[in-house]
Amino acid sequence: MKIFARLRFYYAAFVISTVVSIMIVLLYLFPKHKPWILHTFNKVMIFLLGAKIETVGQPDERAQLYLMNHQGIVDIITMEALLDKNLRWAAKRELFEVPWFGLLLKNAEMISIDRQDRRGLIKLMKDVKESLEVMHRPVAIFPEGTRSRDQKLLPFKEGAKFIAEKFGLVVQPVVIVGSKQIVNEHEKTGGSGTIKVIFLPAIDVKKAPEDWYKRLHDDMQAIIDKQLSEHDVSR
Repeated sequence: MKIFARLRFYYAAFVISTVVSIMIVLLYLFPKHKPWILHTFNKVMIFLLGAKIETVGQPDERAQLYLMNHQGIVDIITMEALLDKNLRWAAKRELFEVPWFGLLLKNAEMISIDRQDRRGLIKLMKDVKESLEVMHRPVAIFPEGTRSRDQKLLPFKEGAKFIAEKFGLVVQPVVIVGSKQIVNEHEKTGGSGTIKVIFLPAIDVKKAPEDWYKRLHDDMQAIIDKQLSEHDVSR
């Protein structure tokens, strides 16, 4: 079983690399069709990876900022396949320097975050403002800031909270479970299965209590724990 899971991981890496390469070329050749290209070819990746997507709840059409837990690249593939929203992802600067994948981020005009630069939050503010007012694209952020290895959510970084409150955004919280079953980047294993995407009620930050961000962390953790205890589905 371990050998099969390892082979599935390398198969998944091949699929992702190949489809990403195709998307890079198409984004360059047909820049006016970026949303369609990203949505369609991420759906293709989900199919080729042997995954299915199950949703609970409904995304709020008013959402300007998506906040979700993070296990690996499959989280991004899943959300892009599921939502035809032309999301603008905020990712650490180092990912923009990764061969192939970095080109995809650049061609898709995603947001680069430099965690070593004190001015990073200022740049993020400018990028979010441009995303919403000029590009008319909702922003997607992993508030944990990095990938968690287990069931516990890492502490949420303050950047997402600051941005949401600064611009008075409508936040769409999302919990994703089951994506590690498809590709586990820590253990280098893979498989087929169902990815469950749970949409929590949207939060209008202008009307939310002061501790909305902490409550969100606790609510998302409770859902993650419930999925494991009642449905045997890990994050």
